[in-house]
Amino acid sequence: MLLITTVSTLLAVYYAGHISDRLGRLATLGWACFSIAGALFLYGWSTALNWQIVLASILLGAGWGLTYSLGPVVLTRITKATERVGNFALLSVFVMAGFGLSPVMTSMMENNGLTTADAFYVTAVLCALSGLIFFVLIGPISALSLAQGTEAKSRLTLASIGAIFRSRAALPVTMVFLGASVFAGMSNFQTVFAEARGLDYSLFFLFYTFTVIVCRFLLVRFKGGKRPYLTIAALQYIMAASVILFIFMGSNAPLYLLVAVLFGIGYGASYPILVAMAANDANKDIVPQTLQFFALTYFIGIFAFPRIAGWLLVESSMVVLLVLVAAMALLEATLAVVRALKQ
Repeated sequence: MLLITTVSTLLAVYYAGHISDRLGRLATLGWACFSIAGALFLYGWSTALNWQIVLASILLGAGWGLTYSLGPVVLTRITKATERVGNFALLSVFVMAGFGLSPVMTSMMENNGLTTADAFYVTAVLCALSGLIFFVLIGPISALSLAQGTEAKSRLTLASIGAIFRSRAALPVTMVFLGASVFAGMSNFQTVFAEARGLDYSLFFLFYTFTVIVCRFLLVRFKGGKRPYLTIAALQYIMAASVILFIFMGSNAPLYLLVAVLFGIGYGASYPILVAMAANDANKDIVPQTLQFFALTYFIGIFAFPRIAGWLLVESSMVVLLVLVAAMALLEATLAVVRALKQ
């Protein structure tokens, strides 16, 4: 299921511009939400590994890839450059809240005699409602657009990818890959890390999620400052420090919570600023393509790095994996420092 969803997500992100050029971005987002709704309905309906699960995984990956990559593109069309950090932070707050509150809703439903399938059905209805809202917003978003005329073409091609790497946006695109890999290394294997040290992994995710939501709310009014890359660097050094602390803390429960908080501050607060920098550093004629490629490199880090991390965990040790994760975090922060010094 995860393999099919991964492939579907990456394909959807790459071809998001092709689809939105034909349908329009808001309409594409609407259909993407309907795709997720269909996937959730099939997950709730299925009772075995069958064709419904395969179809659901394809629909989920396609819907998620399109919504994740096109949401920031739509925001850039109605948001001034100085307001992007705050708006991207607010967008990510709601995404994180959805991640955190859906399991809570499911638990409440189960405690009241309902099933996980019922939770899938309720969430499917909510996603369908989101799709309808996107269609309703087509007119208002067009009226609010800062750019006059029709939407610029946004299909991602090899030529546009080459142009991205020749622009200043190459740095944030590279950095988001490193950050996603760090996040995947710390989160995907947290259950293994915690079990090996006799800790409760749920506390890590609880404190991490709460910290991220708080930090991103605080960023809503942040304009990026005079040297945004210096801010990113400071936050990502905090992220690196959390990984290093995790390596040496042993089974200390209070330090475990501190690691979660520091990781939430470092990764959670730096990500919205990095998205804004990708948009601001992009060549004006390829902003949509840059943001889509930004999402693509993010997903490659999220999905690909766990393969390497899992191999290291089995063939070497947990410490070796964490040292690699810490090194990647330090590299990402240092790249931000180098850019800040050149500004």
